[in-house]
Amino acid sequence: MEKVENKKEFEKDIVRKMIYIYCKKKHNSKNDLCSECEDLILYSYSRVDNCPHTQSKTFCSFCDTSCYKEYYKEKIKAVMRFSGPRMLYHNPIITIKHLIYSKLFH
Repeated sequence: MEKVENKKEFEKDIVRKMIYIYCKKKHNSKNDLCSECEDLILYSYSRVDNCPHTQSKTFCSFCDTSCYKEYYKEKIKAVMRFSGPRMLYHNPIITIKHLIYSKLFH
């Protein structure tokens, strides 16, 4: 059980960092998220927390079940397209860890 919770926390940490990068650059936010990005992060957390596939998948991007509503799916895709390449600069250790998990377990 602890392993699943750690996995969920790691996934939420990555999403949070990506949304912060996106919001800072695209919405000119300084320290806090704008309301749109705050809504996206809360929605993303709820999806991770309620995921029935946590034990069998690596990350949401590799899951066959699309549990995001269309509106949020488009938002998170935009965040990931923008922030993904920038994560190596902002959070190199987490990015490398994410890449290793993605390659090893998918």
